[in-house]
Amino acid sequence: MRRDVFQAIADPRRRAILQLLALQTLTLNGVAEHFKISRPAISKHVKILTECGLVTITQQGRERYCKAQLGKLNEVSDWVEQYRKFWETKLDALEEYLEKLQKEEKKHGRKKPK
Repeated sequence: MRRDVFQAIADPRRRAILQLLALQTLTLNGVAEHFKISRPAISKHVKILTECGLVTITQQGRERYCKAQLGKLNEVSDWVEQYRKFWETKLDALEEYLEKLQKEEKKHGRKKPK
């Protein structure tokens, strides 16, 4: 099954693995040493990250090295960006409306609550 980047980053452990691998290339055992879960569980998380294209594994002798490929995170960034623009527009409109209300209040004086 082909997974996407959003599935990969949905899990906090996978995000932590990515953060770790962004700093350095590690063996699977090296990755596992940073977590309090089993080595097979780490392998499963790394497999998902690999299927999504966020991690590559290279074999060197008996060791398998994991390396982050963070370029695929641009998909997430692009997706978030469209909503950032949407909310910026909404918040800018709200700011303008509030400024208009404040000017009207100053112009007509503050109303006292009943």
